Formats: sequence, structure tokens, C-alpha cells
Amino acid sequence: MSTGDLFPEERFERAAAGPGPLADRMRPAIIEEFVGQEELMGTGAILRRMIEEDQLASVIFWGPPGSGKTTLARLIADKTGSMFMSYSAVTSGSKEMKEVMAAARELRRRSGRRTILFVDEVHRFNKAQQDAFLPYVESGDVILIGATTENPSFEVNAALLSRSKVFVFRPLGADEIRTIVQRAIARDEELNQMGVTADGKTVDYIVSVADGDARRALNALEMAAILVQPDEDGHRTISAGDVRKAVQSKSLAYDKGGEEHYNIISALHKSIRGSDPDASLYWLARMMEAGEDRRFLLRRLARAAVEDVGMADPEALVQAAAARQAFDFVGEPEGDLIIAQLTVYLAMAPKSNALYTAYGRVLRDVRETEARGVPLHIRNAPTRLMRDQGYAKGYEYSHDMPEGLSLHSFFPEEMGERRYYSPSPHGKEREIRERLKELRGKIRRLRERGGERESGGGGEND
Repeated sequence: MSTGDLFPEERFERAAAGPGPLADRMRPAIIEEFVGQEELMGTGAILRRMIEEDQLASVIFWGPPGSGKTTLARLIADKTGSMFMSYSAVTSGSKEMKEVMAAARELRRRSGRRTILFVDEVHRFNKAQQDAFLPYVESGDVILIGATTENPSFEVNAALLSRSKVFVFRPLGADEIRTIVQRAIARDEELNQMGVTADGKTVDYIVSVADGDARRALNALEMAAILVQPDEDGHRTISAGDVRKAVQSKSLAYDKGGEEHYNIISALHKSIRGSDPDASLYWLARMMEAGEDRRFLLRRLARAAVEDVGMADPEALVQAAAARQAFDFVGEPEGDLIIAQLTVYLAMAPKSNALYTAYGRVLRDVRETEARGVPLHIRNAPTRLMRDQGYAKGYEYSHDMPEGLSLHSFFPEEMGERRYYSPSPHGKEREIRERLKELRGKIRRLRERGGERESGGGGEND
């Protein structure tokens, strides 16, 4: 196969059988018309300079859908003096990619011309497929532009990531989406032939349902234009209601298996921890409206009940267990209110991470110190042999001791006394704090006065 077979003159071919979708028709032809990503594409910004000076190195474009990643790749295709190839990881396989890169190496050897390879959805290639790019990127035969909606820290292998510069694309702002929509209404030939107009309120509604996604905004505009009936003069005036019918429901930016899932559950958990019931309900509703598994939410809320509320309100865990049982009994959608109530309860509960912190300290000691034996005096002694070995000898049965307090140390002798749990002054834990302070003070004073005492009774068995 020759390089000519793999490298036709134009990889970004416009549709030959009529105009494409509005979102495709409205892609800017020059950098000056690119909207958004000012920190990357504003005058003098690094990415713009790299494109204008044709000095592009391998890069990863990371950002949400409709933020301009593919549009920018098209602008690079028109601007660069390199051969430009475009593929999607959804439809292209490893064999095809290897053939393209081998041809790119041959092209550079023969003519000195490099190849820019744009791979959309690059995160969909597995590690082995991504590894195949490495020798060609390292040698400079291929300049890779990878576009991804997923966090490249997790989805792009480290070797490829280290050889690429990551540019982060943010969701477009409301004013930027508004500019794109108004430009489409004013300039697009198809919309103009249909006589499409829309007032400011309608444009604002399109902006609100777009959620920072230019493609979603233009799709909503185009669908509404198709559905609305022309008046007697052939004009189509789109209203917010027409857009609402066209899009049916707002599509929330959320991927149950991707980064946004973790971003939003983190926001929910932190809002609960921060005792903000309003923000907690907002993030909860975002997840539920996007179709999140309710049992996942209930599990996460149960974790918050012990991690962030803890002993400041032990009832929180009871409420979490009750909410799970009640939700299973009621089901969706009515059961969603049960989850909402639990969320508000946790947000309003007094907070303490003392138990969470204490258990972390315990685990660190368990994992990092030698596993000492159980002291003989607190071992069980069900047989004569064990008693003869000193098991349970001198054990003080707490219920038989003055004030119900044993003066033993219950840690291995080599460890000495440890203090892991330090109750907070919040909620129920305030009482626990005082109780623990009282107990420790009594034991200290008894030891100072009388030292270790012999048992006043109790069994040798547990």
C-alpha cells in the first residue's frame, strides 16, 4: 500500500450529498472566528501561537463535548503545512492506525514532511493501542492530537501522556454559546432560506439547555427550526416553547462511568460535610435526574453518616439504614424523596470525623508495627493447661471492681498505652468526650493511689 492510498488530499471531507448538520456547517473557517477557550486561543495565547506558526507538537485536548476540540482540529488542518489525517477511536482499529503511522514515517523519509494525526475519542483506545503511537511520536514522524472527554490522567497511558502537552478545554460560557447561536441565525444559509428568527428570550433558553455545549445548542436550534410551522409569509419564528418541545428534556452533562460521575458525587459528599442542605439537594438532584443508581447514592450517604457525622450523631447511621429499607419498600420515583430526606438529615447533623480519623490511626499501627501477642491477663482460659500457662491470671473483672473500672492496660505490653479516639465537642460526641475524660481521669487517679490490684472476682473465661 502506497502513502498515496493512505493519504488522500483531504481527510476532513464535507458531505457531498447536501449540507451537513447545523453544528458542522457553523464550524469557523478561520481562527479569528473561533469562540471560547480564550486562555488557549486568545491573542498571544500559547496554543494559538503554535497553530499560527505551524509549530504544533503532540497534544491532548481534554474537555467536555461541544467545547471546540474537533473544531480546533479542523482549523489546524487548514493551517498546517503538514499532512493532516483524522480518525476516530470509535471506528478505527489498531491495524489501520499502524499502517497510517508507517506511511507517515515513509512520507517524512522521502519528503521531510511530517504528519499530524488527529484521533478523536483517544481514550477509547486501550493501553496496547496507545502504546503503538509511541515510537512514531518520539521520532517526530507523527504529531498526535488526541481529543478526549475523559481525564487523561486515568485514560491515557503515562508514556504517551509524558510525550504530549495537555490543553484543558472548559465548557463554553453563556455569552459564548449565545454568540454561536446568534451567529447561526444570522449567517447560516439553510436557516436563512427557512426564514428562521428567534427573540432574546428564546436564545437565552437555548443557552440554558446547552450546558456549555455548542453542539447541543445548535442541534436544539436546528431541530426547533424544522419542527416549527412557517407563517403565511414563510417565516419561522422560534419560541422557547418550540425549543422545549424539540429537545424534550434537558440532557445533563453526566457520565455514570466517567469523571463527571466522581466530580458530582464528590460535590454532594462535600456539601453534606459542609452542612449545606441546599447544595446537597442540588447535587443529589443532578445525579438522580441523570439516572444515577439510587442504591449507589444510598451507599455513599451511609458512608457519609459514619465518616463525617460519626459519633456526633450515631442516629445518622440508623437513618441511613432505614432510608435504604424504606426506599426498597417504596421504589422509584416516590422513594427519591426518602433519599432527599436522608441527605438533608446528614447535612444538618452535627459533624465529627473523630471515629474515621481514629480508625485510620489504628490501621496505620496495625499495618506498620509488629503484631504483638495478646497480654496473658486478658486471654481466655477455658482449659487447665491454659490456666497453668498464666492465661487470664490477675484479670480484673470490671463489673466487680470499685466504680466498675479495671486498671489493666488492654494493649500489648510492648506498645504501651495508645490514644486513637479523640471525640469532638460536637453533638452527641460532646457527652462522649466528657465521659471519656472522666473515665481516664478516674483510672489515672486510682492507679496513682493504689497501683495494680488483685481481682475482686470474675471468671477466668470471657
